[in-house]
Amino acid sequence: MSRHNGIRVAIIGSRGYPYVYSGYETFVKELSERLVQKGVHVKVYCHKKLFESRPKSVNGIELVYIPTIETKSLSQLIHSFLSMMHACMGKTDVILAVNAANGPWGLIARIFRKPTCINVDGMEWLRPKWKGLGSKYFHFSAWLATKWYDRIITDAEEMRKVYLEEFTKDSTVIAYGANIRYPQNPSLVTELGLQPQSYYLVVGRLIPDNNADLLLEGFIAANSTKKLVIVGDVPYKDRYAQSIKEKAASNIIFLGYITNSEILAELYHHCFAYLHGHEFGGTNPTMLKAMAYGCAILALDTRFNREMLSDGRYGLFFEKDHQSIARLMQQVEAHEALIIQLRSISREGLTGKYNWDHITDAYLALFTELIAVK
Repeated sequence: MSRHNGIRVAIIGSRGYPYVYSGYETFVKELSERLVQKGVHVKVYCHKKLFESRPKSVNGIELVYIPTIETKSLSQLIHSFLSMMHACMGKTDVILAVNAANGPWGLIARIFRKPTCINVDGMEWLRPKWKGLGSKYFHFSAWLATKWYDRIITDAEEMRKVYLEEFTKDSTVIAYGANIRYPQNPSLVTELGLQPQSYYLVVGRLIPDNNADLLLEGFIAANSTKKLVIVGDVPYKDRYAQSIKEKAASNIIFLGYITNSEILAELYHHCFAYLHGHEFGGTNPTMLKAMAYGCAILALDTRFNREMLSDGRYGLFFEKDHQSIARLMQQVEAHEALIIQLRSISREGLTGKYNWDHITDAYLALFTELIAVK
């Protein structure tokens, strides 16, 4: 058996396993499955309401279904609080939390003397959807995470710098991962009425900090001969999202959520270029997919996007201005050799730090270290 056999890890803060909805759940899936293969006992806490079938384990991963109060702003916090209590009172060697919103619950683990680490993700307190009290809570919670958890995990070197600047707290950098893929079924794209290389692709929730409105305005200003395909939505009524969707036209196509991973992958593979407007995250899962799937990438110029794209080696940047987007679109359409070059090297940007096996080893080394200290 592996020398790691016997380590018991509890993961809290996601919706659960194998439910995949966002980057957190994908992270939990990729990490948990690999940890189990290395002889680690993994327990994942799941939102009970999301699972009609509730097996005690799947793929060797123990599953615990915890109820919560279903409110938009509090359901995750209450679920994580109850999950942390359960994990602390059970046979757990180390607890991994995801999402800086769970910062306060580190105190519970400290009282129970359980080793902890937390993956804090991005700068939630700056996101427009968390105005006022929500923004203050996320900032306070991130600060508490730096006080109560044994180790902070950031997924980008630039996010490490943010925590040093904002909270004077160092962190362990372990990136998010992606799996390299190549085109397999182009007909999945043509069945949607699209031709390969005939469209720009945007993937992400229709929320202000992903800047879909800006990308849309830039596309319109560019007078492009291509189409704009937007994958994503929000699961609630929202004025911002609705105002964007009202711009639908023959050359502006909204596909909503695409739950079929094969269709989504082929959309990435066959786009003319992938547009990335995400602003406040660290290592962004959708852009990692674009790299892993061989896309030419046009991205908002942020410190995080520059880190991922090696300061422009693996993508081109635009400013937060629709005219800047329009100019870049016009440039690449006039010089398609730029796009072809970016596509040819995109996957090379996925250095070892973005490899799930490497990431798993890094987490396992951290868990082992935390257990030894306690």
